[in-house]
Amino acid sequence: MQLFGFLESPTNLLMAGMIQEDGSSSVTSSPLQIFSLMSLSPGLGSPYPWLKELKSEERGLYLIRLLLACANHVAAGSIENANIGLEHISHLASPDGDTVQRIAAYFTEALADRMLKGWPGLHKALNSTKISSISEEILVQKLFFELCPFLKLSYVITNQAIIEAMEGEKMVHIIDLNSFESAQWINLLQSLSARPEGPPHLRITGIHEQKEVLDLMALQLTKEAEKLDIPFQFNPIVSKLENLDFESLRVKTGEALAISSVLQLHTLLAIDDEMVGKSPSASKNTSAVHLQRVLQMNQRTLGEWLEKDLPNVYIPSPESASASTSSPLSLASPPKMGSFLAALWGLSPKLMVVTEQESNNNCPTLMERVMEALNFYAALFDCLESTLSRASIERQKVEKMLFGEEIKNIIACEGPERKERHEKLEKWVMRLELSGFGRVPLSYQGMLQATRLLVSYGYDGYRMKEENGCLVICWQDRPLFSVSAWRFKRYD
Repeated sequence: MQLFGFLESPTNLLMAGMIQEDGSSSVTSSPLQIFSLMSLSPGLGSPYPWLKELKSEERGLYLIRLLLACANHVAAGSIENANIGLEHISHLASPDGDTVQRIAAYFTEALADRMLKGWPGLHKALNSTKISSISEEILVQKLFFELCPFLKLSYVITNQAIIEAMEGEKMVHIIDLNSFESAQWINLLQSLSARPEGPPHLRITGIHEQKEVLDLMALQLTKEAEKLDIPFQFNPIVSKLENLDFESLRVKTGEALAISSVLQLHTLLAIDDEMVGKSPSASKNTSAVHLQRVLQMNQRTLGEWLEKDLPNVYIPSPESASASTSSPLSLASPPKMGSFLAALWGLSPKLMVVTEQESNNNCPTLMERVMEALNFYAALFDCLESTLSRASIERQKVEKMLFGEEIKNIIACEGPERKERHEKLEKWVMRLELSGFGRVPLSYQGMLQATRLLVSYGYDGYRMKEENGCLVICWQDRPLFSVSAWRFKRYD
């Protein structure tokens, strides 16, 4: 079964006669009914004997409810009850099961990692021998590029916007804020070679923290440029984005500048916000009330419940409440992000195209992030479920090494360690406009090319919609990524 469809389909929370239409309990008992009436405590005993009797949808509902209950306990600091919940989930979740089982496995791993951080010595010891391989990270990003159309669509839209903005320009400079995929720029070189007025002199500045990645990029692009007889230069900059020296970009007078940012800007929001990490937990009594609300959902779909009843699940601390009601200026321009965007604005780009995740995973409280991330990654897991078998090694790598690591970062980390701070298009629009950028509507031609790409690859279930000159890429009707174009605008 598909998790995103499960979250969105009506009546999934009114299953197995658990809750009747008037809200009262059914006379007949079922495993789910038993679960709805129980709270997680050491005296309950194990529900394992009847777990195998659950149908796929019943198991999915049970898992989602148990996951949310467990997250509530983690948020409230109730480690003993959270541990019981994790043990229950472990008998149902599986990284190679159906979509619900798979996503539950990665969310529980993230919750467990967050709990372990309460014992820093234990956490460090368990992670001391893990090897972080940049080459594997690049491999899994390339797999995501191949298996899902999101990055392909972003590249097509970005390149078309660059071609239109650079019409007639003789010297073009492109700054790629995450230079790891040569396919985008090979496609651009081919398009520029077909310009009626002839190709421009093209310089691409590629930024990445691994020299080997940039060396390969330079080799591939130089070879393609020579084949097409295009004057070309590649300027590699080995650096993390937050440490970028803008002088090294070497922007020259007379160049028409374009900037491409694909899934990068949100990482700069990871400023030193220790107040989030030190938010006081809710009281045990309040947590119990919240847990009962999680366990007593009515006929509404889980998606509706997550959206409408979220404030009743977890009461934000005073600090997080004040953060969520801060002024637009303070919300839009944290110190690091504000200075970075100001530096980009200072380069006077003719075009800047920004692709970001369309999700609000930068919420101040854990429960808000769990809810948001569950909806977002449910759709991504469904994308892979629709095209790949459950035994696919490529699928397992993307789910574990990309989606799983992002989920862990969103759920288990706080402060500067939490890099995956996805925010929705409306916030990026406000942030970029306050930084002095003017919006550039994406053209019909770009939209048309993106539509043709979906058709040519036979991608089913994906949708695109235009929002105020920007593009939102969806799985079914769920927005997942946004693409927006901007230009340097002088202050009045």
